Amino acid sequence: MRTGDDQRLAPAALAFRAAHAGIAAGFLTAIAYVWTCALTGRRDPMLGVAVGALTLEGVFVAANGGDCPLGALQDRLDDPVPLFELVLSPRAAKRAIPVLGAVAATGIALLARSTPTR
Repeated sequence: MRTGDDQRLAPAALAFRAAHAGIAAGFLTAIAYVWTCALTGRRDPMLGVAVGALTLEGVFVAANGGDCPLGALQDRLDDPVPLFELVLSPRAAKRAIPVLGAVAATGIALLARSTPTR
């Protein structure tokens, strides 16, 4: 795990890290919610928001060659440590996006197969 040299980062880069972490937390929450709904049969408007957000993120990641679309902005802010490398080894961080994408896609596929309850 690398923490990066936070003291040497510009305030804009630190603010971006915080915002990026919030976005990542939101997507992780969406994945968990999709799986919860797939396993329980629950359906509500928030599920549509979660599926839509994950689908849109998947499109952006695919269009960016499998990498986080915010990486270029992070580079422009001179932040050398990718977000997931702040909490994972570089090897695990490189695999995080495709693994999380597969987990999200599997949860969405399970939704299509499960019987909804209200």
